[in-house]
Amino acid sequence: MNKFKKKAITITAASAITLGTITAGSNLPILDAKGNQNNNRKADNVIFMVPDGFSASYATNYRWYKGEETALDSILVGMHRTYSANSEITDSAAAGTAFATGVKTNNGMISTSPDGKELKTILEAAEEKGKSSGLVATSTITHATPAVFASHVASRADESAIAPQLIDNDVDVILGGGKKYFPDSLINEAKEDGYQYISSKADLKRVERSDKVIGLFAEAGMAPELDRETTNEPSLQEMTETALKVLDKDKDGFFLMVEGSQIDWAGHDHDAAWAMKDSEAFEKALESVLEFAKKDKNTLVIVAGDHDTGGMSVGGNGPGDVDLEVIRNVTATGDYMVTKLNSTRSNVKEIVKEYTALELTDEEAQLIKTSEQPAITINEVVSARANIGWTSLNHTGVDVPLYAYGPGAELFYGLHENTDLPVLMAEAFKIKFTPGK
Repeated sequence: MNKFKKKAITITAASAITLGTITAGSNLPILDAKGNQNNNRKADNVIFMVPDGFSASYATNYRWYKGEETALDSILVGMHRTYSANSEITDSAAAGTAFATGVKTNNGMISTSPDGKELKTILEAAEEKGKSSGLVATSTITHATPAVFASHVASRADESAIAPQLIDNDVDVILGGGKKYFPDSLINEAKEDGYQYISSKADLKRVERSDKVIGLFAEAGMAPELDRETTNEPSLQEMTETALKVLDKDKDGFFLMVEGSQIDWAGHDHDAAWAMKDSEAFEKALESVLEFAKKDKNTLVIVAGDHDTGGMSVGGNGPGDVDLEVIRNVTATGDYMVTKLNSTRSNVKEIVKEYTALELTDEEAQLIKTSEQPAITINEVVSARANIGWTSLNHTGVDVPLYAYGPGAELFYGLHENTDLPVLMAEAFKIKFTPGK
């Protein structure tokens, strides 16, 4: 795979010129032109946002779903390659490890090299320079993407071993799901180390004066945005805004990683409505981050999906059009709808109509009744009505868009390896960071 390296240098330079030309002549609503100029300013803070599973097709479908330009459109600067050390198609652990350490590793491994060596992360490098750190996710906070920044294990499945490492590595803000991986003994240890522990949306208001906080809002992953109103869980935006309030107290600056985890989960389920609603939740968090960065003027914001999930298309099933109004009318995930079906699924037409406004045909209803994976079948029926296609229940290997705003944004112009990102973040921070050391 190293054969790509020389080509990448040439392509990156050419892409930077092209992207610069497009941006200069664009009518897109530029957030702040000065934010992306090459001014060699040091970034005191770096906020890295990961919409897990989000590719160009998600970005395009979301723009149509929203009906106008998105917060991402005006800060697009390039693309990045996602393959892992042992596969053309990465998983989140290997992709996250590349983001965190600048080293390609095998699928399933958390910030360890293929031969088992622990790899320093950009978060750890920032902490060594006195900066605060934070991790926010809608998955378990021990899930692959948040885990790679502050833990080192051979297998992403070992979440019980990841949890104590987040605290041992002194991550100042830890917000997400995964309460089951933090036994009382570990929470008590965290409290002794100065952490404030919270567990509900209302608790977020109590952390104004905290310097360190751990918030666990669900036993496992948090609720999808479509279903969140049935819980007392905070949104990704609310968690992100809380993290910023806590971390901004550190005059030495901070590194914050924010993951919209469930765009990926929606892709695995072929649930276009879930994907779009969680993309919307991610955009709201991004808007809060960009507002912070615009006021602060010393904050670099990077956004990059770790890979594509599901191979979602803009159009599919024959017709040369997409009907996103179908998706806007969906009010629950396929997973949630299945919980409302009776034992024989004889009420499938009623349930699907209640949560999607669609009148199922007899053929569609029969497909769902006899399916071994009824939630996915419901989602595929809805997607077909919207003319959205899918190619896989897993990840795909396509290149993924890269977005940047603030001091150092120009470093990210062009086509990159995913391993370039932490090196460029360190350059913007003006701290030393050598991958693999």
